[in-house]
Amino acid sequence: MTDLGFQLYSARNFPPLSETLKKLAAAGYKTVEGYGGIYATMDDAALQALRADLDANGLTMPTGHFGLDLLEKDPEQALKIAKALGIEAIYCPYLMPDQRPADAKGWHAFGQRLGEAGKRYQDAGFVFGWHNHDFEFQALEDGSTPQEQIFAGGPDLAWEADIAWVVRGKADPFSWIEKEAKRIHAVHVKDIAPAGENTDEDGWTDVGHGIVPWRDLMAKLRLTSARHFVLEHDNPKDLDRLITRSMTSFKTY
Repeated sequence: MTDLGFQLYSARNFPPLSETLKKLAAAGYKTVEGYGGIYATMDDAALQALRADLDANGLTMPTGHFGLDLLEKDPEQALKIAKALGIEAIYCPYLMPDQRPADAKGWHAFGQRLGEAGKRYQDAGFVFGWHNHDFEFQALEDGSTPQEQIFAGGPDLAWEADIAWVVRGKADPFSWIEKEAKRIHAVHVKDIAPAGENTDEDGWTDVGHGIVPWRDLMAKLRLTSARHFVLEHDNPKDLDRLITRSMTSFKTY
């Protein structure tokens, strides 16, 4: 059976983190995914305390999100964080709207920039890649998409495929999974509520309670190089419900 991890960003509004880790362990999760808001500015003592908290709950953090500024401007800090927490795969998670290129050439150059930034982490033994949202699937003037251009510019980038954002971007997730099967190293497992529902949760819902066809998707994803499957919900109203209902659903896929 494939294990389901948990993106800790989903619990950012439900402190303290130490209690979240206990809940995840109790619900059967074995892995978590970190993000910069937790560890980007931690000193050595804080990093060791977080690692001890993970260990105490029988959890590991094989993947983590790191902002582009940290990755490019302070690689030593990023590497220190990753090594301290046992992270194996580093993903750049986002590009602010005012930083996004306007055309295919710009997105291709951004892919090159990511690839260049990633070399020092790959040389240190880490997987390095990009995590998508929906904007990467909006057609550009030449008919291509930012996602295509990013991967063309950064051929050695891994992909953490956020499937629900692919769907929200009006793209076909099955086509993208097939096309990039060798590049997919991790997957965000999240679900979209039926139209008009869960507006107070930004239209997201617990896995298995929305419109994303996860049973069929998992059958395809198991044929890829994906090693990590990570539950995420960008704005849950009830953390306990998210943790338990999503795990229950995922076990049936």
